[in-house]
Amino acid sequence: MTAPAAAVPREPSLARDLIALTKPRIISLLLLTTLAPMFVAGTPSWATILWTGIGGYLMAGGANAVNMYLDRDIDHVMARTKLRPIPSGRMAARAVLAFGIAIATAATWLLGHFVNVLTAALALSGFYFYVFVYTRWLKRTTPQNIVLGGAAGAFPPLVGWAAVTGRVDLASLYLFLIIFYWTPPHFWALALLKQRDYGKAGVPMAPNIWGEHETIDQMLWYTLLLIGLSALPVTFGVFGMFYFVSAIVLGGILLEGVWRIRRLAARGESWIPVAWKVYKYSLLYLALLFVAMAIDRHI
Repeated sequence: MTAPAAAVPREPSLARDLIALTKPRIISLLLLTTLAPMFVAGTPSWATILWTGIGGYLMAGGANAVNMYLDRDIDHVMARTKLRPIPSGRMAARAVLAFGIAIATAATWLLGHFVNVLTAALALSGFYFYVFVYTRWLKRTTPQNIVLGGAAGAFPPLVGWAAVTGRVDLASLYLFLIIFYWTPPHFWALALLKQRDYGKAGVPMAPNIWGEHETIDQMLWYTLLLIGLSALPVTFGVFGMFYFVSAIVLGGILLEGVWRIRRLAARGESWIPVAWKVYKYSLLYLALLFVAMAIDRHI
C-alpha cells in the first residue's frame, strides 16, 4: 500500500505576505465590532456596509503593517512573531511602512468619500492611537500598556455608529467602553502564556513586571467591571432583555474561566490550559456579545 504523500508547505509569496501584514484574523473581530453597531444604530444600506467594511479593513490593516515596521527590532526574538515578513527577511522594512501608510491613506479617502467625514476621522484616529500612542509609546514603557492602549481597539464601534448616524452619542460610547474593559483580561491571558517571549524582547507586560498572581487578580477585577458595564446600557433603554441575558451568560462564562486560573495559581497547579481556553473564549465572547446587540435591536 502506497504511503500518503506528505503535505507540501505553501511557498511564500508577496501576496501572502501583504495579507499577513494586515493581520486578517485580528481584523475579522475588529470588523465585527464595526459592523454590528451599525445594525444597533439603525438599518444601514448595503453600500454603507460595504464601504465601511472595506475602509475599516484597510485602516486596521495599515495600522498593523506600521506596527510590524515599528516592532521590527523585537519581532525577531519572539517565537510568535519571528516568521513575520520583516524578521524573516522576506520584505524590506521600508516597503512594509510604505504599504501600511498607503492602505491607511486609501481607507481615509474611501471612508470620507463614500461614507462620511466623521467616520473617516474616527478610523484615522484609531490608526494614530494604535501606531503612536500604543506601539510607539505605551507598549515599551509601562505594564499598563494594554489597559491604556486598549482604546485603540475600541474605536471600531464608534466608526460603525458614525457611519450610520453621522454622530457619536452615549450609546456608542458604551460600546467603546465595553471593548476598553474587555481588552485587559483578553490580552493578559495571552501575556501570561507568552511572558518569556515578552521578557526576551524587553516589553514590560504585566506578568513580567507585576508577577503572575497580581496579573491574574487584575484580570478578575476587569472581568467583573466588564460584566457590570456590559449590563449597564439595559438600564438606560439602549438594549432589552435578549441582550441582557446574553451579556450575563457570556460574562459569567468568562468570569468562571478567569476564576479557575486564579484558583489553580493559588494552589500552585498548572493554569496554562485554562489560560489558553480563556484567551480563545474571550474572542468568542466579544463576537457573540456584539451579535447579541444587533439581534436585540431588531427583535
